[in-house]
Amino acid sequence: MLPEIDAAGQEALSDARVLIVGLGGLGSPVSIYLASAGVGHLVLVDFDKVDISNLQRQIVHTTPDVGRLKTDSAKEHLQAINPEIKIDCIDHALATDELLSEATKANVIVDASDNFQTRFALNAASVKTKTPLVSGAAIRFEGQVTVFDPRDETSPCYRCLYGDDVATQETCTANGVIAPLLGIIGSIQANETLKLLIGIGETLQGKLLLIDSLYMELNQAILRKDPACPVCNKP
Repeated sequence: MLPEIDAAGQEALSDARVLIVGLGGLGSPVSIYLASAGVGHLVLVDFDKVDISNLQRQIVHTTPDVGRLKTDSAKEHLQAINPEIKIDCIDHALATDELLSEATKANVIVDASDNFQTRFALNAASVKTKTPLVSGAAIRFEGQVTVFDPRDETSPCYRCLYGDDVATQETCTANGVIAPLLGIIGSIQANETLKLLIGIGETLQGKLLLIDSLYMELNQAILRKDPACPVCNKP
């Protein structure tokens, strides 16, 4: 019923393939909304198992799923929502060649991971294969979302935002996070993904959306391509 989407947009979603890396607090709402929207092929990547402590924020899993692989738990939930889509599961960390293969086949990569090593690897694969990357992160009461689109030569990449000298690695498990914030960030990631797949609106490319949920403040920072970036500005 949305004229910006219409039947052609729904067909584009049905024909699309999205790689979702991480099925925790961010990957849960992302995968649920993409499945319910009718994205035809989802590739789910996570090597972890469901723990009781996850259930506060990882809404694609439930209490009976504790001890199961997150990929299996999520696939069952998503197929219950939409049995007409195809879902592939990868229950191990992707080596470089496998990651490049999956990135090449995907229309969009969604980074729902929780560590810089994975984020840097996804960014490198995004740049090399020219596959748009939708990035999100959240900790405590604060989160951020952006889009990196290497199809546009002016687009910065994740490495332009964070260099190699990232000093700390904070996680939700160690530092805590208010659960609805992950739903907010993940929903925005899903929204950006759908816009990329359909080709509508204006994405967060070149902008970093910052959300402080404790005071409900939203701000945007402008991201610029780093001319010295060793990933997206290689000679």
